[in-house]
Amino acid sequence: MSPLDTLARVLEGNGLVTAFAFVGIVIWVSYLVSDLLTGGRIHGSAIAILGGLALAWLGGTATGGSRGLADISVLSGVGLMGGGMLRDFTIVATAFGVNFDEIRKAGVGAAISLVVGVLGSFVVGAAVAFVFGYRDAVSMTTIGAGAATYIVGPVTGSAIGASSDVIALSIAAGLVKSMMVMTGTPFVAKAIGLNNAKSAMVFGGLMGTTSGVAGGLAATDPRLVPYGAMTATFYTGLGCLLGPSVFYFVMRALVGG
Repeated sequence: MSPLDTLARVLEGNGLVTAFAFVGIVIWVSYLVSDLLTGGRIHGSAIAILGGLALAWLGGTATGGSRGLADISVLSGVGLMGGGMLRDFTIVATAFGVNFDEIRKAGVGAAISLVVGVLGSFVVGAAVAFVFGYRDAVSMTTIGAGAATYIVGPVTGSAIGASSDVIALSIAAGLVKSMMVMTGTPFVAKAIGLNNAKSAMVFGGLMGTTSGVAGGLAATDPRLVPYGAMTATFYTGLGCLLGPSVFYFVMRALVGG
C-alpha cells in the first residue's frame, strides 16, 4: 500500500477531524486572499462562503452525487460537520451565550430594530416566494424565514414540514443576504453613520445575519463587531422563535395551508 493510500484511509477513518481541518484551511486561504487582494475590504468570511459554494458545486459535479464535497470519500465528514446536528448545537450555544439584560443597554432603538429587521426580512422573502410561484403557507414561511438568516430558514422549514428543495432555497436566500451585508457594509458605513456602538447595535438588529454583520463590521471597524454581533444574535433567536409559530400561523390565515 502506497503512502497516499495510507493517508487516504486515515483521512476517511477520521472524517469529522478531516472536515474541520479542511474547513480551517479554506478559511485561512480566504482570509489570506482578503488581505492580499482586497486589503481587507471584502471580508475573509464572505470569500470563504463563496469558496465553499464553489467547492460544493465542483464536488457534486465531479462525483455526480447530490451532497457536494461530502460525496468525495476523503471529505465525507463534511456532510456531518455541515448537518443539522452541529447546526442546532451552535444555535443552542449562541442562545446560552447572550444575556437579556444586555439588550436593555442598547436602548429602545435596538429593540425596535430587532422587530423591524425580522419582520421586514420575512415579508420581503415571503413576497418574493409568492412572485416565483410558491403559494402555500409552508413554502412562503420557510423562504421568508430564510430571508431573515440562513439559520432561521432551515430551522423553520424543519419545524413546519417544508420540503428539502424549499429549505435549500431558504438557505440560499440567507447566504446571499449574508454576503451582501459582509461586502456592502464598509461602503455604506460612512453614509449611515455606522461609527459608534449604538449605531452598530441598531445595524445588527436590522440586518440580523450574525456572520454578515460581524464580517462587515470587522472590515469597517473591528471595535464595533461585539455590539453588532450581540443584537444580530438576538435577531437569530427571535427569528427561530417567530418563524415556525407566529409567522406560520399568519401565513396560513392569509393563503391557507
